[in-house]
Amino acid sequence: MDDLYRENILDHYRHPRYKGELEPHTHSHREHNPVCGDEIQIDLYVNGADVVEKAAFSGHGCAISQAGASMLMERIQGMPLAEVKALGKEDILEDLGIPIGPVRLKCALLSLKVLKAGIYGLDNIEALDEDDEDW
Repeated sequence: MDDLYRENILDHYRHPRYKGELEPHTHSHREHNPVCGDEIQIDLYVNGADVVEKAAFSGHGCAISQAGASMLMERIQGMPLAEVKALGKEDILEDLGIPIGPVRLKCALLSLKVLKAGIYGLDNIEALDEDDEDW
């Protein structure tokens, strides 16, 4: 079963969904992981009904961070903003589908942190702690 998930990760890495910058956008945020150098920007267009009408990511990094961002963009298309805000690390780890060790956890969760920082208008992702149950 892990091989199937690994193939899915590689597919999202090699053929990312919703990659690019989005104009116009209502929310945008860019961050990097200083430990490994991964960098992700997420742009959203949230319509008047508070639904994510469009989402895109750009940046570079390892297969885990880029595949995670691709999967996250795929997941949130058409989702109400309230549901996007409720997404947590378990959702990302479930999408990736393989065990992620402590060193790779920051890579896996970078896109979620960038998404949430953008939605909440935070200056940086340091305010988000992956050990916090609220996110």
